[in-house]
Amino acid sequence: MRNKRPEAKHHRLIYLLNVAQRRLQRWMAVQQQNEVTPAQAGLLFILSKQDGVLMGEAGAALDLGPAGISGLVDRSAAAKLVERRADREDGRAFRVWLTPKGRTVLAQARADTAAINAALTEGFTSAEIDIVARWLTSIQDKFPRDSIRDIARDPEQ
Repeated sequence: MRNKRPEAKHHRLIYLLNVAQRRLQRWMAVQQQNEVTPAQAGLLFILSKQDGVLMGEAGAALDLGPAGISGLVDRSAAAKLVERRADREDGRAFRVWLTPKGRTVLAQARADTAAINAALTEGFTSAEIDIVARWLTSIQDKFPRDSIRDIARDPEQ
């Protein structure tokens, strides 16, 4: 749906959003102090709120499917950040737990994230950042994960 008002600007939002995401990811990947990837940091943040979360719940929180969360947990376990254990009530399910190393790395990831967020918000008021956050959240609401998966299965919808 295009805004046809004469005063409407065409900001190339898709392009700007994609370029911003790629540049931020590349910048974060080359930082020397980062012991974990942004995805691993996300997993640690989730586990800091609820240690022992089911893998599927962690995947949903990170917007990852089963293969994505499985690979992330595998890499994080290999780095000794987390431990995967079978669920006591459902032998088919697995829970993920922070290790002592994961707790230590979590503290650094929090500090790194705070610094990155400070750089991202520099020069903007809190009200402006609230609007940006609301806009980015609205994208998730407008394009929910399940609707994307459904369209991929049946593109003629």
